[in-house]
Amino acid sequence: EVPSWTAVAKQSLCLMWQKVKVQLMLSMSFLVAVFWYCRRLYSFLAQLLKRWSNYLQRKLIRNVSVLTEVDLLGYSAREWKGETKQAKHMREAYEELFRSCHVKYLRQVRRDNYCVLRAVLFQIFSQGIPFPSWMKERDILKLPEKLLYSQGCNWIQQYSFGPERYTGPNAFGKLRKCMETLKINWAEISATKDHEERGNMCNALFSDESKEHKLYEAIKFIMLYEVVEAYEQIKNREEPIHNLFSLLLARDSSPDPLSFMMNHLNSIGDSICLDQVELFLLGYLLEVKIKVYRLHRFNTEEFEVNYPDEYRREWNEISLLTEDDRYYHIPLF
Repeated sequence: EVPSWTAVAKQSLCLMWQKVKVQLMLSMSFLVAVFWYCRRLYSFLAQLLKRWSNYLQRKLIRNVSVLTEVDLLGYSAREWKGETKQAKHMREAYEELFRSCHVKYLRQVRRDNYCVLRAVLFQIFSQGIPFPSWMKERDILKLPEKLLYSQGCNWIQQYSFGPERYTGPNAFGKLRKCMETLKINWAEISATKDHEERGNMCNALFSDESKEHKLYEAIKFIMLYEVVEAYEQIKNREEPIHNLFSLLLARDSSPDPLSFMMNHLNSIGDSICLDQVELFLLGYLLEVKIKVYRLHRFNTEEFEVNYPDEYRREWNEISLLTEDDRYYHIPLF
């Protein structure tokens, strides 16, 4: 009986193992298939996420008009390769900036006809520089109204907004929106004491093309308004004006405010940038000393120029570098 019982138990166990073995094999096959599928799915999702991230990064970089800092000498080596006379000259100029002026990095600024206004305003905002003294005493929102109604400058309807060549009776309302954008954003950013938070606010602002253009058009209009004021003082022989206004109005292309607007301001942002005289005016109105390193003037007295050349000691200083007096970047010390 004992051998008979043992044989029956072994046979039962063998039958049971056969059934379990089939189930285990099916389960293992299923798990392997699930693992393989999950692995393929993970790989697909990772590639999809990477592509989407690259797309967003490219879009963000394209939209940001002031890029993050890059090494100065590395930028020079990439941009001015070769052994031509001009390439050697520019590399020497960058090396002089690095060695003598202690410029270690630069921030590239989008190359369009708002370039210099963008580089100047970005630094004013990122440094938290407050409104100029005269702007604290006046409400800049009322400047378009004063120019149009109080001083009778109906020709302001011919004002053009950079690449958006807009003229007509709605110019007044559009100018007021530009002034509002400048005042609100300048006040908010300059009141922010934390440097990192202020930097994030600047990056967000200078990624919004619509707001950006309003800022620049507001600055252009302030330049026009001050030229009108100076012109009226000259006509009425009132208190002496700054020499730069005399220089600006002495040009054949801008003997009066209307011609200044039509021949110069209307094209800024569209087909031209600010010229040297207007850069003097910009620094004077914003009460900042704009130090410009003109690399194409390396080894001359015009390599380092201040705009305006006469400035007050309490004014803040910002710096630009240019290779051609057309497009500007921001040097970092």
